[in-house]
Amino acid sequence: MARQTTTGQRALVTLVAWGIGILISFPIIWTVLTSFKTEATAIASPPVWFNFDWTLQNYIDVNTRSDYARYFMNSVVISIGSTLLGLAIAIPAAWSMAFQPTKNTKNVLMWMLSTKMMPAVGVLVPVYLGLRSMGLLDTRTALVIIMMLMNLPIIVWMLFTYFREIPGEILEAARMDGANLRNEIIYVLTPMAVPGIASTMLLNVILAWNEAFWTLNLTTTNAAPLTAFIASFSSPQGLFYAKLSAASTMAIAPILILGWFSQKQLVRGLTFGAVK
Repeated sequence: MARQTTTGQRALVTLVAWGIGILISFPIIWTVLTSFKTEATAIASPPVWFNFDWTLQNYIDVNTRSDYARYFMNSVVISIGSTLLGLAIAIPAAWSMAFQPTKNTKNVLMWMLSTKMMPAVGVLVPVYLGLRSMGLLDTRTALVIIMMLMNLPIIVWMLFTYFREIPGEILEAARMDGANLRNEIIYVLTPMAVPGIASTMLLNVILAWNEAFWTLNLTTTNAAPLTAFIASFSSPQGLFYAKLSAASTMAIAPILILGWFSQKQLVRGLTFGAVK
C-alpha cells in the first residue's frame, strides 16, 4: 500500500534538501563572493558576506598576469581527448563482458574497480620516470593517456551497466541478418546506448577537468591545464585570497555550466541499473 505524503512532509523534505544543497555548495559560493572583494575585505574578521564594494579588479589582474586561454585550451584537449580515447577502448571491452561473459568477468570488473582505490602517489615516481625517458613530460599526449587510464574503470563499469540492459535478442537478430562483430558494435549496439555513452562522456570530462594530482606533478608550462592555473596564484609571499578566488572561479565556471545543463543525464547515468 502506497504511503501517503502530506504537504507538510513534502515542504520539510524540500527545506532539508535545500539546506544540504547550500551546505555542500558553500565553498563555491564563498569563492565566488570573495572573487569580487578587495584583498583587505577578503581577509576581514569577522567576514563580510554581501555588504562590500563589489569589484572586477581581481578578474582584470588575473587576466593581465596569466594566459587564461592557453590553460583553458589545455583543459579542453586533455579532458575531451582522454574521454574519446577511453571510449574507444571501453566500448569493445564493455561489449565483450556484457554479451560474452566468462566465469572471470566479475573478477575482472572488480579488479578494475579496485585500481581506483590505489593511492596515485604510489605510482607517481615510475610514471614520472617513464614519461621523462620517452620525452613526454609536460605534454598534452602524456596527460591524455594518464587521464584515460585513471578513468577507464569508471567508463567500462558505466558502459557495462548500460549494455546489460540491452536485450541480447536484438544483437542475435543483427547476426542473423549478416552483421559481423564490427557492424554489430558500430551500427546496432552503440546507437542504442547513446544516452549511456553521453552520460559516461560527461562524467569522464568532469573527472578529467578536475584532476589536479597528475596535472600538477607532470606539467609545468606547455600542457598545464586550469588546475595548474589556480596553483600558480599561490606564491611564497602568501595567498592573495581575492585573486586566488577569481582564478578559481574562472577555472570552475565552464565545468559548472556544463554540469548544470547536463545534470539530468549525469544523475541518470550514475543511477542507471541501480534499481531493479
